[in-house]
Amino acid sequence: MMADKIHLLSIMALPFLLAVTLHEAGHAFAANALGDSTAKSQGRLSLNPLVHVDKVGTVIIPLVAVLASLPFLIGYAKPVPIQPRYFKNMRRDMVIVALAGPLGNLVVAIFCAYVLRFSIGFGATGADWITNTMYYGIFMNCLFMVFNLLPIPPLDGGGVVEQFLPYEAAKSYRSIAPYGFFILMGIIILAKEIILVPTFFMTDLVVGLVGVPV
Repeated sequence: MMADKIHLLSIMALPFLLAVTLHEAGHAFAANALGDSTAKSQGRLSLNPLVHVDKVGTVIIPLVAVLASLPFLIGYAKPVPIQPRYFKNMRRDMVIVALAGPLGNLVVAIFCAYVLRFSIGFGATGADWITNTMYYGIFMNCLFMVFNLLPIPPLDGGGVVEQFLPYEAAKSYRSIAPYGFFILMGIIILAKEIILVPTFFMTDLVVGLVGVPV
């Protein structure tokens, strides 16, 4: 029913926005720390969601995903511009910048877990908005971390793999990027367990390490 989807969207919206914002902010802060100030010069060195929002990836695609009842919310923020020529060690630094996005999601997942833990400690129940939103925040950020670590260009996992390949092999591997979206949709529709199994594992791990009551 539409009312159920609107309620679900109210729970998903904040965690999703945090997930895409901190993911791109992670790339921006890492690149800046390693010598590339491109993101900073374009105002992307920020935790403000508004500077990272993409109309299609942050608004339209997530809405379609909810309305279409996909198994999980998908979407993205504006990619942070990276200029590898400013890095001292390009391969190493590109790996660090690529991993900084998923690491940002892990940080948010842990933050949400602590908010959930303290909320429950102050009497929040499974019926409360804060409880549902923060648990979904853990799940959503673990999902984004796992999703982006898939070794498929143009995802971060693909960017990491590329740095360990010889030049010609890396060039051929990078050529997959235009088809990456279709590969990912195929995985989501036909083999979503590839994403969901490690996501649930990471969600349970974060919840357990933070000590959220179950």
